Amino acid sequence: MSEYSLESFVAKRRQNDAEHDYFELETPQLLEINLNNQFVWAKNGSMVGYVGNIKFEREGMLSGGIGNFLKKSLTGEGAKLMKAKGTGRLYVADGGKKVQILQLNNESICVNGNDILAHDQTVNNQITMLKSVAGMMSGGIFQVKLSGTGHVAITTHGDPLVLMVTPDKPVFTDPNATVAWSGNLSPELKSNMSFKSFIGRGSGEEYQMKFSGEGWVLIQPYEEVYFQQS
Repeated sequence: MSEYSLESFVAKRRQNDAEHDYFELETPQLLEINLNNQFVWAKNGSMVGYVGNIKFEREGMLSGGIGNFLKKSLTGEGAKLMKAKGTGRLYVADGGKKVQILQLNNESICVNGNDILAHDQTVNNQITMLKSVAGMMSGGIFQVKLSGTGHVAITTHGDPLVLMVTPDKPVFTDPNATVAWSGNLSPELKSNMSFKSFIGRGSGEEYQMKFSGEGWVLIQPYEEVYFQQS
């Protein structure tokens, strides 16, 4: 059989039926979720295929009150999740970004709302905001706190890097390159006015996130700008 024959291509790329993990990477950019009469939350529009009997319901990240306000006014489509319920194999992806699978064990993390791909039904989500958001001109001003026990899948542009935060060494990051951080940290949003004056008002570098305390921050080698929808 030729290395480049159609048969060879299919054999190399076909689904591996021997793998049945709940959350499983089929490729670095493609997540497989094996459902057994249960449901998961997945990012709206992330479904690229499924096998079995799975139904989808579109819902907001939160329902009612401030959750609806945040969803409509700030987060755009990036904050919306759909419920996937049933039995079968669900395949989700997001713009070719790399997928990172995390297992929470009675723990919490904060994730940029646009970078959540999916999470287990046993994991709670709560939209939170930075204390100072008035000056933010681009998206990415909100985050979602995920807490509990279960699987979480987040996405990054390229290979991410974890920066450790210690009491004597705070970490500063670009909001548009910041993906996630440990749930015990409470970042501040700071404005660098001198930098703003030097390069003009349009740049995102005039804003920085400051992480103090004890924990970690996940950054990606890409500044992702989010567009709000009217």
